Amino acid sequence: MQTLTVDLGERSYPIHIGSNLLGDPQWLTSHIHGQQVMVVTNETVAPLYLKKCLAALSDYRTEAVILPDGEQYKNLDVLNTIYDALLTHHFDRRCTLIALGGGVVGDMTGFAAASYQRGVNFIQIPTTLLSQVDSSVGGKTGVNHPRGKNMIGAFHQPQCVLADIDTLNTLDDRQLSAGLAEVIKYGLINDIEFVDWLETNMDKLLQRDSDALAYAIKLSCQDKADIVAADEKESGQRALLNLGHTFGHAIETGMGYGEWLHGEAIAAGMVLAAELSHQLGWVDSAVVARIRTLMASANLPITPPKEMNAQQFVDLMAVDKKVIDGKLRLVLMDALGNSIIAEGVDPKVIEGVLKRSLESAS
Repeated sequence: MQTLTVDLGERSYPIHIGSNLLGDPQWLTSHIHGQQVMVVTNETVAPLYLKKCLAALSDYRTEAVILPDGEQYKNLDVLNTIYDALLTHHFDRRCTLIALGGGVVGDMTGFAAASYQRGVNFIQIPTTLLSQVDSSVGGKTGVNHPRGKNMIGAFHQPQCVLADIDTLNTLDDRQLSAGLAEVIKYGLINDIEFVDWLETNMDKLLQRDSDALAYAIKLSCQDKADIVAADEKESGQRALLNLGHTFGHAIETGMGYGEWLHGEAIAAGMVLAAELSHQLGWVDSAVVARIRTLMASANLPITPPKEMNAQQFVDLMAVDKKVIDGKLRLVLMDALGNSIIAEGVDPKVIEGVLKRSLESAS
């Protein structure tokens, strides 16, 4: 077991990474301050891990909420299921919510915790690779709106993150690859040596080699923890974590939530960001080719969905959290392993990249 720390002063918290952590009470009890614990999970994860989680909480008054599984259920209507359960069972301000599941469960549980009685504690137990390396760390919580992904939410840090690598054994291959998109992202934004390692070890990750997975998860979490500690509310450096996300969120919204997994959309988005960076003269074609090859080796899409068009992309990208004063900000690259925030990119250049990429997808 390895422990990292997200350094936020009095609100600092640990990230525990290892095997067989879920059933061990010691990793949870020190972060639970009252007697009431609500475990929020979904229909897929509940049969696998809910009983084990509740057994580790036998000294507490526990209740469970089981949500439907899928990005399409990450909305205000389903969020009310959590509030209804909290109120029905008379949970007070000292209660703790536990998110047991992937990114959707984590985001929704965190937002419920941020807003229930104006804020209660919560713990993240991520069970997918994507949530272990990305969404469970950093305190971003929220739900989707039909017109934009993650547009309703709050920053609310967990008390701890418990990443039990054993839960990845029940993850399907598509979800595993989707998680690898966020792993690759960390290398592309600030760690060329990690890119080299991923190119060499991708087969091991796809085969679920425990040592390779533990290394990738630890390095990804450390990169994110360092960035969050430096810029918790995304006023500067933290925005670099959004490489490919403006394009990717447009894909998720445009296709309908759940049609493309988040990691799949982000993978195609990062390729688009690389293509745009090349068109702006910031990286050469060899960098773009290397990124495309790496994404393909992880069984991830490297072109946007052919069902969309350039204007649809442009319209959806205009409804993005990174739009400031009506101006779109994009996270692009000026070298492999180094990302930058770009403002004022010529819309015609963006549209040209989109049109060419969409033609190649057809």
